[in-house]
Amino acid sequence: MKKRVFGIFFVMLLSLSLTFLVFAADDVPRLVDEAALLSDSDAEALLGLLDEISERQQMDIVVVTVNSLQGASSMEYADDFYDYNGYGFGEERDGILFLISMEERDWYISTTGYGITVFTDAGLEYISERFLDDLSEGEYAAAFTTFAELCDDFITQADTGEPYDVGNLPKEPFWLVGSLVIALAAGFIIALIATGVMRSQLKTVYSQPVADNYIRKGSVNITKRSDLFLYRHVSRREKPKDNGSKGPGGSSTHRSSSGSTHGGRGGKF
Repeated sequence: MKKRVFGIFFVMLLSLSLTFLVFAADDVPRLVDEAALLSDSDAEALLGLLDEISERQQMDIVVVTVNSLQGASSMEYADDFYDYNGYGFGEERDGILFLISMEERDWYISTTGYGITVFTDAGLEYISERFLDDLSEGEYAAAFTTFAELCDDFITQADTGEPYDVGNLPKEPFWLVGSLVIALAAGFIIALIATGVMRSQLKTVYSQPVADNYIRKGSVNITKRSDLFLYRHVSRREKPKDNGSKGPGGSSTHRSSSGSTHGGRGGKF
């Protein structure tokens, strides 16, 4: 009887523990600022942005800052932080995590599930180029905001069936009106300077009604005119053939300590 009561108690305790773990994983914030890089207002705004995009796109977008990697590589730390804190939507645990470590000045982006498809190697390179300047200058709120907004754009693009990749990266915005005004203004200034210089060099020159005054009498006596073709040189170069290959693309992957598959990219800042 005692064994039966103990067994029932153990099952209830295990059930409560598993329930707690599920809720704990759901309650893990998408912003973990252990290095205290953000002000309270910046942290609140960023967390709100991460939550809104994650829930709308059904993919976790996580930002983590730490003081040290504790001897691990940035890739290992980012992968394990994602895995063991229960991030991710659905069975494939779709999501992306952005980690920075202040002691090592390392950053790493870890992708999981559908995130591996959304954020290709070329796409991660594009994203990192957009936030690295802010990261290096200590503008952490700006860097993390740029990261989150680009994640939103990349997920939306991937949902069309053509994720951003080699040969299909976002186009840089072109400021047509401003560029046109600047070009016209620069051209006008250059033309004004050039004509001013030429006018200053022609102060001793006066217009003449005919061209006779510019020709020395008897100096020119043309008796015959003809055109003579000497030679022709033609260079030929083979046109490169289009074999239809797109080139390298997609996402390289690896396995974390938990056995999960991740994509990713990292570096120094």
